[in-house]
Amino acid sequence: MSRIEYSAEIAELLGKVRRRPTAGWPWRPGERVPAGLSVKQSWGWLFAPDGRVLTLVNPKDGIVSLPGGSLEPEDDGDPGSALAREAAEEAQAVIGTPHYLGYLYDRVGSANGGHECARVRMAAALRAVGPSAADPASGRHYRRLLVAPGLAVELLGWGEPGLRQARAAVAAGVRWLGVPSAANEAIEELPAEGCEVFPGAAHPGPAPLRLTAAAGDPGPGSGFGAGPGAGPRPGPGAGAAPADVPGPDVPAPDAPRPASPTPGRRASGG
Repeated sequence: MSRIEYSAEIAELLGKVRRRPTAGWPWRPGERVPAGLSVKQSWGWLFAPDGRVLTLVNPKDGIVSLPGGSLEPEDDGDPGSALAREAAEEAQAVIGTPHYLGYLYDRVGSANGGHECARVRMAAALRAVGPSAADPASGRHYRRLLVAPGLAVELLGWGEPGLRQARAAVAAGVRWLGVPSAANEAIEELPAEGCEVFPGAAHPGPAPLRLTAAAGDPGPGSGFGAGPGAGPRPGPGAGAAPADVPGPDVPAPDAPRPASPTPGRRASGG
């Protein structure tokens, strides 16, 4: 097994990581949210071209998270728009078209006033990040790390259920985004001044996304392919362009891929 590379600064940050207790919400991969079950949150696996994903670390309490959060009125019920908004607020991130992965069933409704609800998971390209800033909603100023999906699960403390979710995210990333199934294992902090990561069209805002199963609906299919990948590149943020957000049963067009992939910077030290 190759040694995971990271800088001394990242090592100090990782030494502060504190994992939340697992909630034990059942993972429903590829299933639509049942009719009558509210979708309250949307979180995303955001991929760089080399297969790594964006994780956020709060340096004050050591909590690690994926970008995402609760749906707000301005999201108009669209989890894809909620993910794009939350990623921008928390990580100053611009994302591509979100692809639905499934949902977590919150039976106790901790995000819904004690009523059962769904917490959606999606995958998308991480197009770019802007200058690092505090989340306007919470005041938290996250550190933005690119890590391999399996390491993200370890930092999140999600165990075997998290690995199953990560596999679904990687399969979607391989098919829709052309990322490699085996990610670069270096841990890299994105520059504070921002950078371009995955060139291509950005998510434009609210778009239809049907997540609730209709009566007699057979549900989505599955199956994934493979493709190449690359790492982050310095440059300006990606511009917005129209892009439909697919429902779980609607094939999406392949995302634009870089013409000349450039490997990500591999941090030194260890």
